[in-house]
Amino acid sequence: MKVFLASRNAKKIEEMTRILREHLPEIEVLGLDDVEHYDEPVEDEATFEGNALLKARAGLAATGLPSLADDSGICVDALNGMPGVLSARWSGPPKSDDRNNELLLAQLADVPDERRTAHFKCAVAFVHPDGEECVVDGVMPGRVIREVRGSGGFGYDVLFEAEDRPGFTTAELSREDKDAISHRGWALRRMAPIVARMLTS
Repeated sequence: MKVFLASRNAKKIEEMTRILREHLPEIEVLGLDDVEHYDEPVEDEATFEGNALLKARAGLAATGLPSLADDSGICVDALNGMPGVLSARWSGPPKSDDRNNELLLAQLADVPDERRTAHFKCAVAFVHPDGEECVVDGVMPGRVIREVRGSGGFGYDVLFEAEDRPGFTTAELSREDKDAISHRGWALRRMAPIVARMLTS
């Protein structure tokens, strides 16, 4: 049983596989590097949900497989919810986690600790060849700290302390601890039984 995840991020594919296998032990999750190349859509929607659906529909059209896609980012209250959907390309091309983190720290340099609240949001979309579509969300509230800490995770994890794990960035948490509270973890756990139902019905 195969599904396609419109991503090249090995950590995302691994996380998706791990959570889906709790419901479908035989599931195989293929990423962009496992299928024939196709032109990925420009992520020009105004919401995480819109971008996730855009990518999942393109994946289905290109591969014929039931397709998943996610879009996620960090929304900082002091920046009016930005970077938001621009999180991955906040510092401009080419995409760089390090430059994104440096820019975010610079933008928040004068913001006091009590106003550095933020949340990660993830939308996961699933589209099935029979035309059925579904999108779910997950949110992880927390705050942006003042220096990079930790070596796990990716993106802004090195700057983010989750409300549920104060004192640790999400880059300092074990994989299991992060899965338990992360925006993507919440969204995937909501999506996994839906995918299982749609694939086995």
